[in-house]
Amino acid sequence: MADIVNKHLDPKFNGKFRHEYKYICSDAQLALLKNRIDGLISLDKHVGENGMYNIRSVYFDDYYNSCLKENISGTDPREKFRLRIYNYSSDRISLELKRKVRGMTQKHSCSLTKEQCDILLTGTPLPISNEYPPVLQKLCLQMRSRLLKPVIIVEYDRVPYVLKEGNVRVTLDLNICSSLEIDKFYEEHISKRPVMHAGSQVLEVKWDEFLPDVIYHQLQLDSLRRTAFSKYQLCRQFSLNGGIIK
Repeated sequence: MADIVNKHLDPKFNGKFRHEYKYICSDAQLALLKNRIDGLISLDKHVGENGMYNIRSVYFDDYYNSCLKENISGTDPREKFRLRIYNYSSDRISLELKRKVRGMTQKHSCSLTKEQCDILLTGTPLPISNEYPPVLQKLCLQMRSRLLKPVIIVEYDRVPYVLKEGNVRVTLDLNICSSLEIDKFYEEHISKRPVMHAGSQVLEVKWDEFLPDVIYHQLQLDSLRRTAFSKYQLCRQFSLNGGIIK
C-alpha cells in the first residue's frame, strides 16, 4: 500500500499509513461505548483529572479555499497543514501535515517554538532555512508559492484511549466548535461557535495493520454508520457563506 500511495506525493514524507474510521454518535451512544471500553483500553497518559484534554488547531488554506474544496470533493491524494496546542498551553506546539490517500491517512509533525508559531499565525512564512524539519520547510514554501495562511480554529475536547497491539487509538471527541479569532490562539476564552447538532459527538477509531477483535466487538452498535467526517470542513463551511461553499 505504501509503495502505491507514496509515488503520488513528496518522497521526503514517505512512511506508514493508518486506517481511520469516523462515526457520528449521540451522547447516549458515546456513554455506552465509554462504559464498554473503560478498563479494557487505557486512557492516554496525557489526559487530565477529568479523563480528557482540549485540542485546539489552526488550519491553513489559500485564497481559493483549495484545501476545503478538495475535502468536499474527496480529492485523492490531498494534504492539510495545521498548528496544534493542548489545553490552551504554548508549552507544546506542533506543526502537522496530514495526508489522505485512498482512504488511508498519514501524519508528519514537528515541534515549533512559540516565536515561530506567532509568526506563522500572522500568515508570514519563516525565513528560508535548510535547518528546519521537512514539514516546516514545506509549509513555508507553500505559504510563499500558494499564499497559504491560517484560516480557522478548530477546537474540541478529546477522551483518548490507546492500545499498543495494532497501535490502536479510540477517541471520543466532544464539544466541537470553530473560531475565527486566530490572533487569540493561546487564550482559553475566545468567541467560538458549536458546529454539531446538540447531543452529537464524534467517535474515531485509528489503527495500523489490524484492529484487535476484542476492540472491534466492543465498538459495535447497530445504529452506527461510518462517515467521511471532517472537523476542518464542517468548521470552514460554518464560517463561509452561511455554511454553504460554492
